[in-house]
Amino acid sequence: MADSKTILIAEDSSVILNLTKKILELQNYKILTAKNGGEVLKQVESQKIDAILMDLNIPVKNGMECTREIRKHENKDIAKIPIIAVTGNANNYTMEDFKEAGVDAYLPKPLDFDMLVQTVKQHLGE
Repeated sequence: MADSKTILIAEDSSVILNLTKKILELQNYKILTAKNGGEVLKQVESQKIDAILMDLNIPVKNGMECTREIRKHENKDIAKIPIIAVTGNANNYTMEDFKEAGVDAYLPKPLDFDMLVQTVKQHLGE
């Protein structure tokens, strides 16, 4: 079997985090977690991450700020990690906002887990 892909879940709600983690682990992904924007940036710099599920309402730095920082990273591999925004407040953002920040895809909360798996696989080229 090929090496499993690593997905970083940036989410401050432990309920959503644990559910999402379980769903993705069932798909044989390796899961890393971050409870705030500061942790997201530390994680992407310390290990290889294949995709990020980014809650937009996380403490320290919100998901849009994190996404912008990752897109500007001097390491090109880090700068191009697929980022899937997850939010319960999509009405606060336009597709233009997502594009401008560098978001690759977007999933509304409450999460549709079939859609989550499909979106992750699509952005990992599976």
